[in-house]
Amino acid sequence: MFLVLRALWELTRYDITNSTRGLRATHSGLRRMQVRVCSSPKPLEQDVVRAVDLAICFYLKRVRCLQRSVVTTRLLRCCGADARLIIGYRPRPFCSHAWVEVGGRVVNDSARYQRLYQVLESV
Repeated sequence: MFLVLRALWELTRYDITNSTRGLRATHSGLRRMQVRVCSSPKPLEQDVVRAVDLAICFYLKRVRCLQRSVVTTRLLRCCGADARLIIGYRPRPFCSHAWVEVGGRVVNDSARYQRLYQVLESV
C-alpha cells in the first residue's frame, strides 16, 4: 500500500514539476538522483511496477509512457535498484517510447522495445 501511495505522490510531483518548470527540470532532477542504499529489505522490481500501474488506475489524469517510466525509475532508485530511464524512437514511421531498465532488462514494459527502437536518451 505504501508503494501505491508513493507512486501517486510521484505522479503528482511529475505533473507539478513539468507544468511549472518544464521537462528539462524533470530530466535534470532524475539525472541528479542517486540510488539509495536501503537497510530494510527492498521490494522486488515487479512490486514497484505493479504499484505504479495500480496508482495510475486511481490517478485523475491520463498517464503516458514517459511519466510512468520517470515515476517507476524514481521509485526503483529509492528502493535501491539501479534503474535507468530509456527514451527510444523509431524513425519510420516516427514513434517514440519510454521504458525502464534494470541491469539491461526492461522491467515495466515489453523487451521488444529494445529491438524495435533506437535509444535517444538514457538517464
